[in-house]
Amino acid sequence: MRKDLNSLLEQALENVKNDRQTTETLLNSLQRYMEVSSERYADSGATAAKFVETLQRSNEQLVKIATLVHKKDSISQNASLSDDDKKRLFDIIGEAK
Repeated sequence: MRKDLNSLLEQALENVKNDRQTTETLLNSLQRYMEVSSERYADSGATAAKFVETLQRSNEQLVKIATLVHKKDSISQNASLSDDDKKRLFDIIGEAK
């Protein structure tokens, strides 16, 4: 399961990266197009807004992925006991006898 999760996270990050690059390229092209005349702003404003929304969703996806990775790492760290934890547990077990 861990390998599947890591694979999915890597794939999701790669998809986000590719989507961001494509959207940024399109947005830059649209900006150059709109700079020619003010009339083009009226024609292209909604399209530019969609590109910016796409980048915002991409940011949200990155935050969600970071949260998943953080939770996964926290669970992994909490699942293992330190040497001190093991010694304390051993002492508690020894005292209970």
